[in-house]
Amino acid sequence: MNQKVKNFCIIAIIGAMYCAVSLALAPLSFGNIQIRIAECLTMLPLIYAPSVYGVILGCFLTNFIGAFIGVNVLGFMDVFVGTLATALAAILTYKLRNYKVKDIPVLAILMPVIFNGVIIGAELGYVLFPNAVLMGSIISGIEVAVGELVSVIVGYILVRSLAKKTKIFD
Repeated sequence: MNQKVKNFCIIAIIGAMYCAVSLALAPLSFGNIQIRIAECLTMLPLIYAPSVYGVILGCFLTNFIGAFIGVNVLGFMDVFVGTLATALAAILTYKLRNYKVKDIPVLAILMPVIFNGVIIGAELGYVLFPNAVLMGSIISGIEVAVGELVSVIVGYILVRSLAKKTKIFD
């Protein structure tokens, strides 16, 4: 199979998986206290560069569909702001994948936690706490970061297992 076609198909599958998992678990995926399980996929850039595009696509579709059907409390603003947070995190996860502490790419793993905590936290503070934006942003940011940390730890464990047991990304 042509490598470009294979990459395109894998990117589409990653995006679809991200979207399907996020929307199936919508009560956990949106809001100030969230554990977006699909964010496990943000660890794929550690082993497969084109997955950056799949994660961005999946986040965009999730936020768009979520806003359209009314489960995304942040509405259509999240289509752009939330997707930007995930895009920055995915790109930096890929770029920092080779900087390791005891064979663990700690900085890369922390990128989704930091970007989503700060950016989504600020977005939630602005939307949900208009009279106390700074405090709402800090509290929401911590809540999002904790949920994100759970997702990326699970994602890292899964990605390490995938890297050892499959040749899908070769």
